[in-house]
Amino acid sequence: MRPKSKVDLFAAIRRDSRTEGLSIRALARKYDVHRGTVREALSSAWPAPRRKPPPRSSRLDPFKRVIDQMLKADLDAPHKQRHTVQRIYDRLVDEFGMEGISYSLVREYVARRRPQIRVEEGRGPAQVFIPQTHRPGVEAEVDFGDVWVKLRGQPTKCTLFTFRMSFSGKAVHRVFASEGQEAFLEGHVHALRVLGVPTGKVRYDNLSSAVARVLGFTRARVETERWTAFHSHIEVLLLHRHMTHEHVVSGIATALQAGALTADAVALEARKAADADHAHTAEPEPGDLKPSPVASLTARRLARLPADTRPLPSLAAYDALLRHRPAPARPEGEAP
Repeated sequence: MRPKSKVDLFAAIRRDSRTEGLSIRALARKYDVHRGTVREALSSAWPAPRRKPPPRSSRLDPFKRVIDQMLKADLDAPHKQRHTVQRIYDRLVDEFGMEGISYSLVREYVARRRPQIRVEEGRGPAQVFIPQTHRPGVEAEVDFGDVWVKLRGQPTKCTLFTFRMSFSGKAVHRVFASEGQEAFLEGHVHALRVLGVPTGKVRYDNLSSAVARVLGFTRARVETERWTAFHSHIEVLLLHRHMTHEHVVSGIATALQAGALTADAVALEARKAADADHAHTAEPEPGDLKPSPVASLTARRLARLPADTRPLPSLAAYDALLRHRPAPARPEGEAP
């Protein structure tokens, strides 16, 4: 059976030549190809790229420059005064004597050239490629895919859960019977056990197992209740990396008593318990306080300064600058 693609054909020819020692004539007869193709396969594992044929000439070629000039003039024209395809076609017929060219041919060329001219003139967004960069062990991606497996000799369509680290490309896969929420959560547990807990974020592509509703055209999402409870549970477990077990348990108990069943509430209460424990152990007894043997340099300098005998500042000198000077004070008992 002849391979489907040319790459597979080259691989089969090279394999038979290496393992069975077949000649070029025998290989050409076996795969029903020309001997030149066999020689090409033996010299290189990758087939040479196909040569692109030169563009075919069109009856519209004499008028393409005129159409481009019209489209360039439309860039500075008001919106309602720009050329439509019908207007361009009519001008080509009336002013430039175009004959024997259909309207659809002009329409296809205008539709292709209009955005290109905007980019060439610097008026439109250019097609660019923005490479993504990821830090090691910080980001991961999760998605479902389809995979076909044989169960009791019958091909069966199953679901492949994929948890992939963005930087290294290392991935953990697990096959499930469906894309249910149980498979979604179990796949996370399996991946986190194999890879360890990532220190950054995990990207999801609006999976129905995690997202209940998309809010309009924004990036806001309403998560499912079980998924919210699952990642809250993981966030609580992550508190053990920075806190002791006793403080985390105290935070969970306090949050449950208050009815705040969130990871943030547990972290807050655990931090309070840790701070209270440290303050209790670090607080010294009143009798144990001793004066510090180190004196303050600022206090010593201030103690050696002489007394300040200067008079207090007065604003009387600035009253002369006022337009309406205040009236002088009259002695008591004197009539105005």
